[in-house]
Amino acid sequence: MTGHPGHGDAGVVSRISCRKEARVTWEERDPQQNYEIRVRGHLGPKMLRAFPALAAQTRGEDTLLTGCLPDQAAVYGVLARLEAFGLELLEFRCLAR
Repeated sequence: MTGHPGHGDAGVVSRISCRKEARVTWEERDPQQNYEIRVRGHLGPKMLRAFPALAAQTRGEDTLLTGCLPDQAAVYGVLARLEAFGLELLEFRCLAR
């Protein structure tokens, strides 16, 4: 998956996966889902305050954000904040319950 047009390869995502069946619509899923979001670099306390619903752990040179998001709007909100801060998204996973 590539980033927005005009942004070059900087927005390339190395892997996005959801372990639910691909044909299931958002409305048919449980209202809340658990997610793992891996970004490049270590996020400091000030940056982490932008993601209050997610817990953070450093993994090598990366940060793993995990938590439950209530709906699709919350997912897009997290992704928008990552982009606004110029963070490189490495992995985005929807975890099966």
